Amino acid sequence: MDIPYVRGRVALQAHVGVPEGTVEEEYARNGFSGHYAHLYRREAPVGWTRIEGPLRPRAYDLNRVEAPSGGDLLTARQRVLANADVALSTATLTEAMPYFYRNADADEVLFIHEGAGRIETDFGPLAYEPGDYLLVPRGTVYRLAPSSPTRLITIEAFSEVRFPEKGMLGQHALFDPAVVRVPTPGEESTATPDAQGEYELRIVRLGEVTRVFYPTCPINTVGWKGTLTVMQLNVRDIRPVLSDRYHLPPSAHSTFVMRDAVICTFLPRPLENGDPRAMKVPFFHANIDFDEVIFYHRGQFFSREGITAGMLTLHPQGIHHGPQPRAVGRAAEVTHTDEIAVMLDTRNPLRVCTAAERVESPDYWKSWSPR
Repeated sequence: MDIPYVRGRVALQAHVGVPEGTVEEEYARNGFSGHYAHLYRREAPVGWTRIEGPLRPRAYDLNRVEAPSGGDLLTARQRVLANADVALSTATLTEAMPYFYRNADADEVLFIHEGAGRIETDFGPLAYEPGDYLLVPRGTVYRLAPSSPTRLITIEAFSEVRFPEKGMLGQHALFDPAVVRVPTPGEESTATPDAQGEYELRIVRLGEVTRVFYPTCPINTVGWKGTLTVMQLNVRDIRPVLSDRYHLPPSAHSTFVMRDAVICTFLPRPLENGDPRAMKVPFFHANIDFDEVIFYHRGQFFSREGITAGMLTLHPQGIHHGPQPRAVGRAAEVTHTDEIAVMLDTRNPLRVCTAAERVESPDYWKSWSPR
């Protein structure tokens, strides 16, 4: 364990008993698990009056993204943010996909924001509903068949997606592996052949589409065994880690990990009510090693104002962020959070894509003003 230096007026326990007249900033490497310093400032590091240049907090209203309706996933999918490790997209499907699909470039994590239906896969079908994560390994054939209009967020990971190690919390913390659902083959696909009597499979490799046609349905598995498969996890089955006297970092809520990125799930939970000195809102921090993205699924978003379900925020590396002033003021009276949100942290900077630029809330960076 590294022994910290202590200079000036500080709180010896991070996030608890911040000296009066100061705010605490966590300045840290490797997310919240590397070398760190806590800086105690007279004013919040987000008290800016102007930001000139691209490095500013951003918000996007994905409810306003325009895309064709219907069942063509590849056309409906609108890329929002991307880098060499991951790509985040939004899509709405109102009909069953007329073809089958295989992503030969990436694992996919599909988060169902609205709607219901089923996903048909090489391993069998699964019914889906709001709040479901669907983990589809690279190379798996699948087809989405909505029973009601389905809005989803897709995170393509160009490396293997896996569950995080839970360490001394034990393997049943956050969620018991037994709650993860996997498909069972046997139920036939609802797809029908086209006018030529063929079934179409579209394969994406290096961003290009190859179309393969079969005389019979390409999903024809009668059994499978092993450790690689499609997996389904609903947010209601995740039990967030809690501390009654200490504000845990976002990494405590990790759901999936991959190369240079992590997906976390923020869920309703009790706040830090066991010590009146403990912070209840996220502490100010400088994004040193990660871009931070949050998609807001449902509820009242505790540390943000002006954010509604279906919106997404981006806090890039190199600039501070933390709770907005009115959130700090509300914290003393609040005992629980009531929010469901999906966070994507990426070690490498994300590129903002055209679909996001069109639906940006340009004044979001002003929301930290106390006036």
